Amino acid sequence: MILSMTGFGESTRTQDGVSYQLTVRSLNNRYFKLNWKLPDQATFLEAAIDARLRRVLGRGSIYLTLTVRNMSAEAAYEVNEVALSSYLSHLRGSPAASGLAVTFDLATALLLPGVTQPRQPDEAEQAAVKKTVDAMLDEALGQLLGMRAVEGRAMAADLTVHLDRMAAQLDVIAQRAPTVVVEYRQRLAERVNQLLADQKLALDSDTLSREVALYADRSDIHEEIARLRSHISQFRAAMEEEAVDDVDGGRQVGRKLDFISQEFLREANTIGSKSNDATISKACVEIKSAIDRIKEQVQNAV
Repeated sequence: MILSMTGFGESTRTQDGVSYQLTVRSLNNRYFKLNWKLPDQATFLEAAIDARLRRVLGRGSIYLTLTVRNMSAEAAYEVNEVALSSYLSHLRGSPAASGLAVTFDLATALLLPGVTQPRQPDEAEQAAVKKTVDAMLDEALGQLLGMRAVEGRAMAADLTVHLDRMAAQLDVIAQRAPTVVVEYRQRLAERVNQLLADQKLALDSDTLSREVALYADRSDIHEEIARLRSHISQFRAAMEEEAVDDVDGGRQVGRKLDFISQEFLREANTIGSKSNDATISKACVEIKSAIDRIKEQVQNAV
């Protein structure tokens, strides 16, 4: 079935005095593009999160934000005493400080590069963080996929309206096409007979038949009508298919619908260029209008 690329999900947890908040949202994109904000203590999860989002979401612009607030004493940054001592030594030994009393503001010193750094979690802490974030990701992705499914059903309903519109106009073309050649023969015969009337000459039926045969061959659109009907049937069937991941981790339904919509336009353009009939031309305009709406929708399908 069709899923929309647009969705949002969030989850919050409090574990061992640490507050977590995770949000995931997805927007339309032809490819998979991940943008994330992770705190320092969770950067070790990057590879696992990337792989999971690619597998579950397929394609789209994905924005993930994880916020961690730790109010315990363990949240304090570690002080790099070697770096701090090095700064002090350089200041005392600086020619600019020669003969001067050197004072040192500790609060300012802590802002110097390398003096403070976040405490790196050990293996047990990493395992606890991973377990918590995995559970939150389950919840957030469940909400996001639910939203995608709801919008996907609305999208499918709208696409069906445009497919029905195309099919109806294609019926008009199919009914009109056989009479176009007959009317052309009549118009051509009347026009030539009028031109030959003054010379009291008669139109050769073989010549007329050859000219009409050439016109019929050039304007034959039966194959295009059949292909367009087939494409419409394939499109309807694809909307009901279960999405299957391809080798790139993307879902095939949206891409398949995008390809078929390109084929819609190809056949409609060919029918319009071959026909020399106002009724068929008008129907082609209606079909291409429906195709434009379909192409806009499937850009957000996954």
